[in-house]
Amino acid sequence: MGEPFPAPAKRTNWWAIVSLIFGIIGGILISLVCGVVGLIKAKDYQSGRGMAIAGIVLSALWMVGVLIFVIVAVSSDRVTATDVKVGDCLAEIPDGERVLTVKTISCDEPHAGEVFAVLTMPDGDFPGQAAVEAYHEKCSPELVSYSPQSMLDDSVQLYVLYPTEETWANGDRLVTCIATLDPPRTGSIKG
Repeated sequence: MGEPFPAPAKRTNWWAIVSLIFGIIGGILISLVCGVVGLIKAKDYQSGRGMAIAGIVLSALWMVGVLIFVIVAVSSDRVTATDVKVGDCLAEIPDGERVLTVKTISCDEPHAGEVFAVLTMPDGDFPGQAAVEAYHEKCSPELVSYSPQSMLDDSVQLYVLYPTEETWANGDRLVTCIATLDPPRTGSIKG
């Protein structure tokens, strides 16, 4: 009887190693490609399967992280409608009844609106949509205080964001008074 053939020596799976290294440091494309090749070669090389999988997983995590960063960076100029404050300028005037976010920009850039007052309604049960909408009548005197010359400017109109029954239940009591500017302009209307 002859001796059995010796088992082939394990070869180093450099594809898997490179995938893991680039997965750790954030080289998404290199890590992903090398991870896939390393996974295919793992059977032939008899090594590197775990490293190749780890490199692919790390690549996926980096992709998710980059995607989240891009989404946050792109939408960072949008704030919730209840977070605007007096003096904020808006890129556009929101349309629709349920406004959740608005896009704020520097007043030095052309803008379509400027927040001139944020009024707080008294606590209690939701007073009804008509009562909430009627609260906007308090905005006109606020505009006179904030920008007296705007009362004589036909290109300045009034727009109001107010709580809905749904947002009221979540604690929203803010009535936001916005001067709309048509055409958009640069600089504050504050006088």
